[in-house]
Amino acid sequence: MTIDDFADEKTIIGDRSLLVVKDLEERSDQPYLRVLAGPLPGQLFRIGDGGDLGRGASVSFHLPDEQISRRHARIRTAGDAVILQDLDSTNGTFVNGKRVAVQQLQNGDTIRLGASIVLRFTLLNEIDGEIQEQMLESALRDGLTKAYNKRFFETRLAEEVAYSLRQEAKLALILFDLDFFKRVNDTYGHLAGDYLLSELALLVMNTIRREDLFARIGGEEFAILARGLDLRQAGEFAERLRTVVADHRFDFEGTRIPLTTSVGVAAIPSPPIASWQQFIAAADAALYRAKGKGRNRVELANETP
Repeated sequence: MTIDDFADEKTIIGDRSLLVVKDLEERSDQPYLRVLAGPLPGQLFRIGDGGDLGRGASVSFHLPDEQISRRHARIRTAGDAVILQDLDSTNGTFVNGKRVAVQQLQNGDTIRLGASIVLRFTLLNEIDGEIQEQMLESALRDGLTKAYNKRFFETRLAEEVAYSLRQEAKLALILFDLDFFKRVNDTYGHLAGDYLLSELALLVMNTIRREDLFARIGGEEFAILARGLDLRQAGEFAERLRTVVADHRFDFEGTRIPLTTSVGVAAIPSPPIASWQQFIAAADAALYRAKGKGRNRVELANETP
């Protein structure tokens, strides 16, 4: 068959469920908030039924910034309208530069919370919204484990440490990696290794708190950033996590693979920390001691440098 013959062939229509164009016409636009400036630039929040915005751990739209209130503003839907309401915040809620108490939002409105967080209210059809959410997720998360990636983790770590030092707030860092992971790969193969990494990540995400930040920062090395925990509390949390992993049954293609972790823990204000780099170094030194003492254990950072 020549190229001209192929060009004259009839178009074959396969699974009609894959024809998205018709589907788009039947889907209405959905409201979103996109972070333009602040601690999570590019983050896209699907508004859905609405909720509270703030720096508190329990709000629907969490924005970790010390210049906004724990419950700063509320966004809700009323029919086709989307309403933004300030919740008596300290530093105010602004729409297109004007301070507001209650405001119905229009597509393209710029929202500022306090001095530093800027959001854009936007309407996207469902397909566009899902595509943009997936693009953002792929930029922030590790593809295999779905934990946050190292770049995002270090950005958040720097912000959280700065906030903790200014506010004298407790903050814990837990570093852990998989014991003898190279041996696992050599014995069972890399597919088994990938299974262990993804299964471990799922296990950790089901164990930590909603407000904790979990990231993959190396091949088999992970980190958890936890607000509000001192060194003792973080050590207890890390021991619980170590036990959960050690007791879990990891089965790959009918073969049980034993897995344990070594864990290092540091916390502000003990030991004294002046930068996020020192924070990582303190937790990493504790992790190194855990490995040196036989692995499958938790070690705490020295309380004096």
